[in-house]
Amino acid sequence: QVQLVESGGGLVQAGGSLRLSCAASGSIFRINTMGWYRQAPGKQRELVARIARDGSRNYADSVKGRFTISRDNSKNTVSLLMNSAKPEDTAVYYCRVSMPAIYWGQGTQVTVSS
Repeated sequence: QVQLVESGGGLVQAGGSLRLSCAASGSIFRINTMGWYRQAPGKQRELVARIARDGSRNYADSVKGRFTISRDNSKNTVSLLMNSAKPEDTAVYYCRVSMPAIYWGQGTQVTVSS
C-alpha cells in the first residue's frame, strides 16, 4: 500500500504564491509519473501538471508560465510552486502518482482571493 500526504494548501491573494508538496510512503518500488490535478466546485477533475521520472514536464495551458512542478526521486516527493495565482486557480488540489498502479492523495484546498 502507498500513502500520499499533501501539504501547503491554504488561502492566498491573487498575484501571490503558494507551494504544494506531496510525499509518498509505503510499498514503493518505482514511481513513474507524479502529478497534480485539481477539481473546482461543479467541475471535473483536471490535470494541472505532471512530471516523469526523467524530469520531462507537462502543464495545463491555464498554468503554463505560472506554475512549476518538481520532484525528488530520492525522497519520493513532488512539489508544485504556484506563482501569480488567480481566483480561477481555486480548487482542491490532488497529488497523483503512477507506479504504474495509480494512487491519489486526499486533496488540499487552495483558495485564491481577488
